[in-house]
Amino acid sequence: MVEFRIDRQSGMAAYLQIVQQVQEALRLGILAEGDQLPTAASVARNTKLNPNTTLKAYRELEHLGLVEPRPGVGTFVSAVPARTRSLADSPLRGELSDWMRRACAAGLDWDDVSALVTAARAEHYPTA
Repeated sequence: MVEFRIDRQSGMAAYLQIVQQVQEALRLGILAEGDQLPTAASVARNTKLNPNTTLKAYRELEHLGLVEPRPGVGTFVSAVPARTRSLADSPLRGELSDWMRRACAAGLDWDDVSALVTAARAEHYPTA
């Protein structure tokens, strides 16, 4: 089951962070079609968010066609982005993990790593 983390310093709305984390979990194969998301109440409790924030995230995920609520039962993944292979199994993930380990050992903090990733993404994905 996915566990949500909210970065209150990111400048991104908390509900969008939940949406993004679900999308990433789908891409990585952590969540699959038919999987149940944690209840909105438990997410609110665990992340110290207002329950309406969690409900807003779940409604957005429903609007995107990624989840479907089943009254009295829960919220379930209804669609997974088409991909020939899970990113979790990609050799690139291992390489990135190794790079992150080296960056940490070199003393880079999260802001340093984020700046490097943002710069590299802008260089290689200029229209994104």
